[in-house]
Amino acid sequence: MPIIRYRLLNVFAESTFGGNPLAVIEDGTALSDEEMQLVARQFNLSETTFLLPSSRAAARVRIFTPTYEMAFAGHPTLGSAQVVRELFRTGDVFELEMKAGLIPVRSEGGYWSLDANTPTWRPMEASPAELAAMLNLPEDAIAGPALWVDCGNEQPMIPLAGVEHVHACRPDPALVAKYSVNRAGQGKTYVFARTAEGFESRYFWMTGPASLGEDPGTGSACANLGGWWLATQGGEPLDARIRQGTVMKRPNLLTLRVKDGRITVGGRVIELGRGELRW
Repeated sequence: MPIIRYRLLNVFAESTFGGNPLAVIEDGTALSDEEMQLVARQFNLSETTFLLPSSRAAARVRIFTPTYEMAFAGHPTLGSAQVVRELFRTGDVFELEMKAGLIPVRSEGGYWSLDANTPTWRPMEASPAELAAMLNLPEDAIAGPALWVDCGNEQPMIPLAGVEHVHACRPDPALVAKYSVNRAGQGKTYVFARTAEGFESRYFWMTGPASLGEDPGTGSACANLGGWWLATQGGEPLDARIRQGTVMKRPNLLTLRVKDGRITVGGRVIELGRGELRW
């Protein structure tokens, strides 16, 4: 087995140990699907990416959680983009090939951004009372229409009445499994509330039959928040800063812009280190 080189990065990070951690394998061509999954399980981060050649873009990127492959995710896209630019000298504007399609990325002023796919949406079937029970919140904490939104990764967008509700929510795994499972069979929930600068948010997903994990910074959900905005606010533009990871004490700052039907998500990427895998 050849030496496999990797990098560790934090995405949506405003400080060295903020943001959402990511491992990027510089060249995944020697690895089978099963080996990619084993490597992702070894790192045990929310996602690990593998760079591969592409005839359609600067590189093809495959994204693995410790248990399954994803078609699209935001922080793996932006972190991978920084590594691709350095490895392949692409310049600051290019595309990455994902299972979800070609994703345009760009770097400006030390920050990376991506253009999300055009969203689709559908209503959540759970009532406000059921959603409130799922989140262990009072019913009046639910602030508006809850929608399933898909810009490449379908997730539930649940608006809350205030930041205090975002911080207080404690999702019940059994009720998430009952009310908040997407078309791919994944239980997850994303909550958000307006702030002076944009939104405060949290993202949870099922890690087992009776357990939930929390993600410190979720670019795909931020893109889907842009889709929710389009669905509920029509053509009104949005230029917002999204704070996530506050309760986890792992601060993330994401930017979200919605204009003329186009959704752009961005953030800062900080590289922490590099290494080699051998087996």
